[in-house]
Amino acid sequence: MSLSTALLRAVPGAFILNSGIGKLGMDADTAKGLQEMAANGVPIVENMTPEQFGKFLSYGEIAVGTALLLPFVPTRVAGAALATFASGLVANYFSIDSMTEDDGIRPSQDGTAVAKDTWLLAIGAALVLGGSKK
Repeated sequence: MSLSTALLRAVPGAFILNSGIGKLGMDADTAKGLQEMAANGVPIVENMTPEQFGKFLSYGEIAVGTALLLPFVPTRVAGAALATFASGLVANYFSIDSMTEDDGIRPSQDGTAVAKDTWLLAIGAALVLGGSKK
């Protein structure tokens, strides 16, 4: 694995793994708030209970972060996991009007923190397109 690929995997992998671990055992009110926000971009999550969604989110983040960090997981597989995860985040960004300026693309003050998820999508796409077949 090249140094550039290792960096593209390690940095978001560690960040996402830490985020998932931090969400383990979240209370129902926190899970419900995250679920309501996520449902803007991924409506199917409304079919879960807040407890189910909390587990789904934390375990999903742990799985994606771990896949990125483990060198024996093929780069394209890890990249696809990251791109899929980030696609949900980016869909959420574009689905909430207050996240963007009137043009629907540039981030508003509220959306600046969420707009960074486009970087995760770009990293995932780069790993898929540039990753080895191993």
